[in-house]
Amino acid sequence: MRFRILGPLEITSSAAAEPVRPRAAKIRAVLATLLVRANEIVSVDSLIDELWGEHPPRTATTTLQVYVSQLRKLLHTADPEYGRDALVTRPPGYALHLDPAQLDLTVFEELHHNGQKALQRGDHAAAADLQRRALQLWRAPLASDTPHGALLARTAVRLAEVRAAALEQRMRAELRLGHHQRLIGELHSAVAEMPMREEFHMLLMTALYRAGRQAEALRIFAQLRQTLVAELAIEPGQPLQLLHQRILSGDTELLHPAPLPRAAEESAPQDTGPATPPETHLGQVPLPGRTPDRLPPRDPVFVGRSDELDRLGALLRDIPAGGCAAVAGAAGVGKTALAVAAGHELGDLFPDGRVFLELGGPRPADPAELLTRLLQRLGVDKPLPADVAGLRRVLDRLTADRRILLILDGAESLDRIRALLPATAGSTALVTCRRVPEGVTDRVLELDVLPQDEARRLFTAAAGRLIPQHGGETPVREIAALCEGLPLALRAAAARLASRPNWGPEMLAARLRGEQRRLAELSAAAPGFHDRLRSCYEETEPVLRRAFRLLGLVPVGPFDTRTAAAVLGEDVAKTGELLNALVAAQLLRRVAGGPEHGTHHRMHPLWRLLALECLASESPAAEARAATARLAKEFTGQLRDADGRTEKCGIHPLELFSRRQDGLVDVVRRCHAAGLWAQTVELADAMTGFLEARAAWDTWETCHALALEAARHQEDLGAEARLLRSLGDLAWQRRQLTEAGEFYERALLTADAAAAATERGRALVGLADLQLDAGGLEEAAALLSPALDAVADDPRGRYEAHRVLGLLALENVGAHAAEAHFADCLGLATTLRDPRLESYARRWLDRVQGQGHRPAGWSEVRPGVWRLAPCAN
Repeated sequence: MRFRILGPLEITSSAAAEPVRPRAAKIRAVLATLLVRANEIVSVDSLIDELWGEHPPRTATTTLQVYVSQLRKLLHTADPEYGRDALVTRPPGYALHLDPAQLDLTVFEELHHNGQKALQRGDHAAAADLQRRALQLWRAPLASDTPHGALLARTAVRLAEVRAAALEQRMRAELRLGHHQRLIGELHSAVAEMPMREEFHMLLMTALYRAGRQAEALRIFAQLRQTLVAELAIEPGQPLQLLHQRILSGDTELLHPAPLPRAAEESAPQDTGPATPPETHLGQVPLPGRTPDRLPPRDPVFVGRSDELDRLGALLRDIPAGGCAAVAGAAGVGKTALAVAAGHELGDLFPDGRVFLELGGPRPADPAELLTRLLQRLGVDKPLPADVAGLRRVLDRLTADRRILLILDGAESLDRIRALLPATAGSTALVTCRRVPEGVTDRVLELDVLPQDEARRLFTAAAGRLIPQHGGETPVREIAALCEGLPLALRAAAARLASRPNWGPEMLAARLRGEQRRLAELSAAAPGFHDRLRSCYEETEPVLRRAFRLLGLVPVGPFDTRTAAAVLGEDVAKTGELLNALVAAQLLRRVAGGPEHGTHHRMHPLWRLLALECLASESPAAEARAATARLAKEFTGQLRDADGRTEKCGIHPLELFSRRQDGLVDVVRRCHAAGLWAQTVELADAMTGFLEARAAWDTWETCHALALEAARHQEDLGAEARLLRSLGDLAWQRRQLTEAGEFYERALLTADAAAAATERGRALVGLADLQLDAGGLEEAAALLSPALDAVADDPRGRYEAHRVLGLLALENVGAHAAEAHFADCLGLATTLRDPRLESYARRWLDRVQGQGHRPAGWSEVRPGVWRLAPCAN
């Protein structure tokens, strides 16, 4: 049995004369989802999300089971022997077991991968053949007859990018074989199909130029530039502009199969041709009189970074011979753009030339190849030595007594670029890299994301005329915040808006708001966005990838080592090592101080979304569930430690809670979704005092409704009574008095069933509050007497009982009796170490002692809850 998903979904087998396909679209969607995650467990929740998105029917789980049953029957019909055991149930979902050769998708990816390796080793004929065979498997877009949910949509975008890369690499390999003439027609088709993909324009321009059609090559550039400027208000990319300049100047190097231009980050290995006898002819290599300026054009939407440019200028002055400065930072933070901008700004500091060399990313490169490319960029156009020593001597001669700036883009280690560094003072190198190279730590500018004002300016500049002159400020501000200053994300957002000009910034902001689809939205018009982020993750070792995935569970914002240790399940020392390694890999940022002082770390929100995506697709569900449980336990402990304290580590607990509130809600939801009933109840319960103090009514309702459901799942009547009473308090604060009474009555009945005396007393106090509010003084008094007995062992319950007794005394006995109750409240609040309750009791004591009567015009009925007396008229 074989499955074909690169086009309309089909199943073929020797047992069936014709291809088999599910008739129902939803069943095709289930099969397609299982195929793109073949041999993995796909959870029921993931399948429901794929089929129905954010609005599943109430019968979604049952309906999905029916679909799976029908799919099993179809597989058995297609191949009775294989189909019987192919689709299996594995908690928390299903898995489709396949041999890689059974699925055209995995065959395509394997051929493409082998083609890449052939290209890297210089076997261009094999590379072209492998990529051609890979591309022949495509009949149409991924599962083209099947409705796509979020997962299939993301996969389709990724595979479209891989298919385009395979096509590009096949054509690149054919060009290296000298087949430019016959490629021109096919390249014209590729440019028409993907009009914004600059790589194909570059290949077409190169093929036309080699075919002697220089004018047509230049016209291709002019047409693309006109389109980009008119539709997106941007200029072509730097590599394309450099190629245009070379064709315009009649560069003879481009007439030969090597080297080729490239717009992507990783350059294909370049054949340096037959070796020349370098050592004996070293003195014959003529040097240019002046090194040409070979910088990419200024980025038309580069904004801000004035402080960073000043610091770079300072770093580049007085660098010792053989040294360099570096710009380090995460993927997409704008390292290359800053280095190029600095090159343009520092022309007076390096009057003898400035040269940009793309090193080609993390793929190891031959130092001789890099030196050859560098010398060619420096203007040496004669035959060069083939060995590193000979090439190095030419570089030393060229840079002696000159002030030249070399911008080396994409270095991963100092050893890799050491042969390229100028050996004499005056000339120097500026390196961009993700990790700080050893040996230049004192001359490194670590680049962070843009401040919000500069982020808004960058997005506005990139989006250009798509931003309305009036009324667009608020959604632009929100888009910049959702991208959190990452230039790559801001440019991707602008590209997304450009691809849907009828949306406007408001629609784009709304679509980016949802965490589950934010990465997909940013990748939709900029497919390389997701790949750039993921490549950083994939380049780390497995233990760091695991840590990164699990830390995605921590809510957005700074977190301390103790929190990280909890989610990772490691001790503090080991956790510190992992955090340091993730910082070095640019997957985390170290935050000075943090909200509670001490060492904290923070994951960029977009990296966190990637971490959660990888957690769902790569980590066992049990591991994610256990980490969620540990995180909830840690947060519960932190809340209970902080509750009632005036300050904790220099910040008021309420302020700290306010910063973490949304994240805590996220953890409550995750616990509930994972069936962690006890953790759901405990965390929501620990949040109660803070939610009440901040009057965070919506969050209160959300968390306690989930916790109530969790308490019922674990049949914990005591917790159920407590949560019902808490929801009654919430309804009382909202002045939904009927609902409050219903919650208190249900809490009372549940507490009696659980023999939970304290919760029985608290429910009675709530009912007494309602009676007092309605003027039923006798009824309130009748409820408070048994309530006070029930809460005898609970200081907080006694506090609430005396609070209502004090208010009742003011109504029908007098200030003296009320004073005694508020004095009891003060003593209990001191025992509880709760300044909010203490302040409430003191305010009432001051008033009843000072005035001897109830103050006119207002009444603070609960801490922070005031009731105004009705106006006379």
